[in-house]
Amino acid sequence: MPDIQIPQNLLPADGRFGCGPSKVRPEQVAHLAANEGLLGTSHRQKPVKQLVGRVRQGLAELFRLPDGYEIVLGNGGSTAFWDAAAFSLIERRSENLTFGEFGAKFAAAAKTPFLEAPHVVDAPAGSRAEVEIVEGVDVYAWPHNETSTGVMAPVARVNGDAGALTVIDATSAAGGIDVDLAETDVYYFAPQKNFAADGGLWFAAMSPAAIARIETIAASDRWIPEFLSLKNAVDNSRLDQTLNTPALATLLLMEAQLDWMNGNGGLAFADARTRESSSHLYAWAEERDFATPFVADPAHRSQVVVTIDFDDSVDAAVVASVLRANGIVDTEPYRKLGRNQLRVATFAAVDPDDIRALTASIDYVVGAL
Repeated sequence: MPDIQIPQNLLPADGRFGCGPSKVRPEQVAHLAANEGLLGTSHRQKPVKQLVGRVRQGLAELFRLPDGYEIVLGNGGSTAFWDAAAFSLIERRSENLTFGEFGAKFAAAAKTPFLEAPHVVDAPAGSRAEVEIVEGVDVYAWPHNETSTGVMAPVARVNGDAGALTVIDATSAAGGIDVDLAETDVYYFAPQKNFAADGGLWFAAMSPAAIARIETIAASDRWIPEFLSLKNAVDNSRLDQTLNTPALATLLLMEAQLDWMNGNGGLAFADARTRESSSHLYAWAEERDFATPFVADPAHRSQVVVTIDFDDSVDAAVVASVLRANGIVDTEPYRKLGRNQLRVATFAAVDPDDIRALTASIDYVVGAL
């Protein structure tokens, strides 16, 4: 690797641009330290249940939760939720839009012995799949934002068969992209992206129709493992607790992030911040002869995960290595995509000024190679 020292005046103040786990603001760490007395205490007692309640309320405020919707949480991350949805949310058959790694993983989870094979609508990496109305489908599912490729999809209710649910994987979108939750029945996510927390939990905003579906399936003769029962998750969430011990550090980091977001204008504030950062990156790439946005259609480009392809004359892996040696970390592409590119998170915690410094640093490195 070339020994290139980026001038100090070009470097970002904070060099963390990873797509998850993501940058954690110092104020969140201070909040965690200030509440260290909660760590190692019972999650069935009032202090921890109050923390869970504050996080649920903060999410309800941030998302302008529609009447009748509930914030539900459970142990595990989005991977656990995919399996839980297969057991507890899909009645007979799902349609899964796949345009990257994580949408495909939910489609794979929906292939079970007790469900009909999902209808999978696939699109090449860098583009997005579109909904196809199919008779007999009772869950339409896709990612709001595909973390692996940097493709963003609209959130709009599907008018399929009566009672069909719209289920959105929002893991890298939630808290960074404005959304109308009335257009969904389940909007679920893990907290280690825009909410700048650790893993160990999943959250979901659920409509009355989704909760009714969960209760209907729970009352059927379907065998559902206790850990993957969304009925258990709903019941425990109403008590401000989880089935098993929750990740308390994650909840505290998330609480601080929610307070910051809501205190600065809520989802509109976060959306404007991520849009500013991503717009700069895309404009920068389009102005360079060695770089171009990987997602060709501007309407498909994510505002929270930006993927930039590099010309063959520039080895993006070398650029990423030099950046890392200078304290700018986690700009490498998604490992399974296998492209000559950089992937940059523009989550809410990332300062737009640091994104501008990042592009200046990349220009310096490319010029020095």
